[in-house]
Amino acid sequence: MSAKPALALALLAALGLVLAGCHSFKKENVQPPTPLAKDFQPSVGITRLWRASVGGGAGKSGVRLRPTVVDGVLYADSTDGTLAAFDATNGKTLWSKSSRTHGWFGWGDKKREDAFYAGGPAVAGDLLVVGTLDGHVYGVDAKSGNRRWEATLSASVLAVPSIVGDLVVVRTQDSRVYGLDAKNGDQRWVYDQTEVPVLSLRGNGSLLVANGVVFMGTDDGKIIALRQDNGSKLWEQKLASGEGRTEIDRLDDADGSILLQGSTLYAAAYHGNMIAVDGPSGRPLWGHPFSTYVSLAADDKAVFAVDDQSQVWAFGKEGGADIWKNAALKYRWLTAPEVQGEYVVVGDAEGYLHWLKVGDGALAARERFSKHAIRAQPLVVGDVVYIEDVEGRIGAFRLAPR
Repeated sequence: MSAKPALALALLAALGLVLAGCHSFKKENVQPPTPLAKDFQPSVGITRLWRASVGGGAGKSGVRLRPTVVDGVLYADSTDGTLAAFDATNGKTLWSKSSRTHGWFGWGDKKREDAFYAGGPAVAGDLLVVGTLDGHVYGVDAKSGNRRWEATLSASVLAVPSIVGDLVVVRTQDSRVYGLDAKNGDQRWVYDQTEVPVLSLRGNGSLLVANGVVFMGTDDGKIIALRQDNGSKLWEQKLASGEGRTEIDRLDDADGSILLQGSTLYAAAYHGNMIAVDGPSGRPLWGHPFSTYVSLAADDKAVFAVDDQSQVWAFGKEGGADIWKNAALKYRWLTAPEVQGEYVVVGDAEGYLHWLKVGDGALAARERFSKHAIRAQPLVVGDVVYIEDVEGRIGAFRLAPR
């Protein structure tokens, strides 16, 4: 069921790896992307609604910047220090702030060289929270973009923070999880995972906060559940064995976000397994070998996943049996999948968007958004999908039956 991992450099090039120690790779080992069929006939129409941009995007940082939409406003950031809000219906800029010019944080003309955004933005009510590559977290007024507070943490913030009531939960690259006061950024608690592997994938899955519990996938291939009020550990469940002859073989990062459907958690790890877990107890319900570097998606019947060779799969939610596999996009280094109505949408390393039918995995539509890679999971809101590429271009698309 699980494809063998592609050569290490392909992941290095497409995803970015955090390396400790010296490793060498040869450029000729990269698998070429599967060519797209020239005679493809789409079965569904695509309408591009608008296009905009936010700074220089993720650039060569390797992080996956994904916008968010709240109450008809799209918020996006970039690693060059740009933070902006757009009308989600037409792409009109509502406000845009640059942390590296004119001291918009309120410190005169001082340039904020530290604010290379990477984690976020997250928005709840009138609060926007965003993290940076050097471990800062900023609380910002969502209506104006003006700064409210700042917190300094132990390492890069590559995952989107979570805002739950008066608490902001943030994960750092060194596997710590912080609970911050949403009013002023003060630290309430910290969970410190002391065992961090030598090698891991570049990035972290977003934290899942539900029913008073914080769920996270770890760099050593586990799911961990923490109490929301104090950060103490409730349970953990292993996703991968961490076995192998080399550090690459032992790389077993649970880099994707954990998916919650009802009371069941779904998660998968690189060089590991896909599993379904009972959320309250952590008890495994089913599992099987599967290796992925991105998050999962689901509808009411199936869980959708992209394996480590960029093949798209559908698995039954009850029991995990495979329903279909599509290998037409192999080695195109796809984003995490997302469900848009009767379709699964993914982006690829050459700037294309692809829509697959949820029932059988057949390709239904294709659109080239830009000439630059799309690394972040598409964002679906209603019947619209929003995309951000690595150069900071943002777009919105709607499906229309032919």
